[in-house]
Amino acid sequence: MRDPYELLGVPRDATADEIKAAFRKLAAKHHPDRNAGDDSAQDRFKEINAAYQLLSDPKKRMMFDRFGAAGANAAGGNPFAGGMPFDFDLSGAGFDGIFGDLLGAFGFGGKGDRGDIKKDVTIEFAEAAFGCEKEISYERAELCGRCNGSGAASGSDTRTCTACNGRGRIRFQQPFLPMALERPCSRCHGTGREVMVPCTECRGEGLTRKKKTVLVQIPPGIDHNASHIVQRAGSLPRPNKGPGDLELIIKVRPHEFFRREADDVLCSVPVSFPQATLGAEVEIPTLAGKGKLRIPPGTQSGTVLRVRGMGIPRRVVGGRGDQLVEVSVEVPVGLSDRAKVLIQELGEEIGAEVQPQRRTFLEKLRDLFG
Repeated sequence: MRDPYELLGVPRDATADEIKAAFRKLAAKHHPDRNAGDDSAQDRFKEINAAYQLLSDPKKRMMFDRFGAAGANAAGGNPFAGGMPFDFDLSGAGFDGIFGDLLGAFGFGGKGDRGDIKKDVTIEFAEAAFGCEKEISYERAELCGRCNGSGAASGSDTRTCTACNGRGRIRFQQPFLPMALERPCSRCHGTGREVMVPCTECRGEGLTRKKKTVLVQIPPGIDHNASHIVQRAGSLPRPNKGPGDLELIIKVRPHEFFRREADDVLCSVPVSFPQATLGAEVEIPTLAGKGKLRIPPGTQSGTVLRVRGMGIPRRVVGGRGDQLVEVSVEVPVGLSDRAKVLIQELGEEIGAEVQPQRRTFLEKLRDLFG
């Protein structure tokens, strides 16, 4: 089963309206009636329709987000798909699936389903360096406002769940494991009570997907692809459990001048031949704005000069890294006739003795060829 988000071309935190709009656009494009003679159009249309049916159903979407394709199959009423009870995709569930329960049975605290949400957040280079405040919008599972999480329609009643006998958990056996495991009952969602007349808004789940906006403080010095956890800002895995966490995956945009290496900031600054030869004070960019850097006389192209304390704030030990400035000596172009004559005379005047790199090269050349 292909990723339904990828099929519809929507992000994992897409709203229901965004999913519907993407489906309508793709369905119109790939409908077999509009692609006469294309035998593959019908297959593409079926894939798109299946992806929409999954993502438009809050229960199936929630199960897919947590357990992958196997979770969606279980949510669709076929827990024995593939000929094996609860045939979950272990690569997607990891230790939060069957082996999470197994660890819990041995006292190692398997996490199980916690309702955690992952979301990418893109920030600027300077924001990553000094920290920033970001408004994050996403969708999460919350208690249904109409039934207040009971899953039952107004005025209706519930009864003891016939699948788990009111325990809220069911026991099952995996063929490759020597012991029975327990999971929350899928019929009553771990509550022990079975809904007789389901709520029309949440379809008896007790949960609905709602848009949430939180203000998050990104700490100084955070790196590209680092995680920042907002505790208890995730989804409710079940009506009777607390929310999971929101995990923000930080993406830092490349900077026009700077690149990062640990806590140091690197940049390249062009200087003229006279400045590199005689020494000069030049203007350089820094994270704090414009700055000044002294170029020593005789600086070679590629030399790296260090400006202490102008790098990235250190998250653990305090203080800041350094700024490393690579000097690039520019060769003049578009010279006038007089300038060409003067440079020719300069070359004859200085010779090779005052050019250390050229002198070393000529010495190696003589040693090589005699």
